[in-house]
Amino acid sequence: MSRLRFSTAREVFETFPSVGKAIATRPVAEHPLAFLRRLAQGPAPSEAIGFAAYLLPRREAVWWAAQSLRGVQPASAAADEGLVAAEAWVRDPRDETRRAALAVADAGDPAHPGTWAAFAAGYSGGSMVEGHTVPCPPDLTAKMARIAVLIAIGRLSGREHQAALRNCVEACIRLADDDGKTS
Repeated sequence: MSRLRFSTAREVFETFPSVGKAIATRPVAEHPLAFLRRLAQGPAPSEAIGFAAYLLPRREAVWWAAQSLRGVQPASAAADEGLVAAEAWVRDPRDETRRAALAVADAGDPAHPGTWAAFAAGYSGGSMVEGHTVPCPPDLTAKMARIAVLIAIGRLSGREHQAALRNCVEACIRLADDDGKTS
């Protein structure tokens, strides 16, 4: 069953106006996964990472970011507290694990991709502030997941960079489209 919430790429842009700030390429009336592939093969393939983050539902976006980081970062990522906290929330998406991920992110190093994955989980819903009702904007998880993956990929060069980008896009496609309808 497909996890896609959108039938066209244009719907993603209409639902999340902030995606237009991250992606200069504008969609035509095309399936979102076809647009994602076009971005990955276009002149600015990193735009595909941003679109992938917005395309997926929040929980899947955090899982995609976490799995992308695991695939891109060295083995030392196993000890990355932010990444571990994001994965914990995906497995147990209760408010307590979301808040725990947010606490790890707040204390984390903004130079580490795992910190941003934890922010993606922490801003996935509920209140942004403990003790006060400050709802998370609907696009914040996507923004944080995008940052996490772009930081990790940005540390690579040459063929490693291109392979990692391609692998992250393909991971999104597999996660979003497990029924095989990619166009």
